[in-house]
Amino acid sequence: MTHAIFLPAVALVALTFVVWLRMYFSRIGEMKRERVHPQAVATSAQMAARLHDTRAADNFRNLFELPVLFYLALVVAALTAQASVPVLVLAWLFVALRVVHSAIHCGYNKVMHRFLAYLAGGIALWLLWAVLAVGLLRA
Repeated sequence: MTHAIFLPAVALVALTFVVWLRMYFSRIGEMKRERVHPQAVATSAQMAARLHDTRAADNFRNLFELPVLFYLALVVAALTAQASVPVLVLAWLFVALRVVHSAIHCGYNKVMHRFLAYLAGGIALWLLWAVLAVGLLRA
């Protein structure tokens, strides 16, 4: 089951790649439509001032916040032989909720819907870490 613990990581990397592609195509498209020279958006402040659709870029950045703790949790689970069914279920739950969060964020972007998906994913992540912590304390 040790290798199975890394499959949720692969899935989250795939989601990050999809959001990256969405960001790339939406940014390039908007820059072409609005005739924005690349140098005019050299900083994040310039980007925010010149481009209007920042959903994918905002979500892409978000995929490097809580997920950092997720990736570390999977490594801890693998290294400490804690790749159990409950750990895998929580890992896949986190990934599923991140997919929902990204779909909302990059799509219709209703803040309360996005927040609920984010909150649920955060709870799944904290539960994952609680399970790992208990396992570490018992070892």
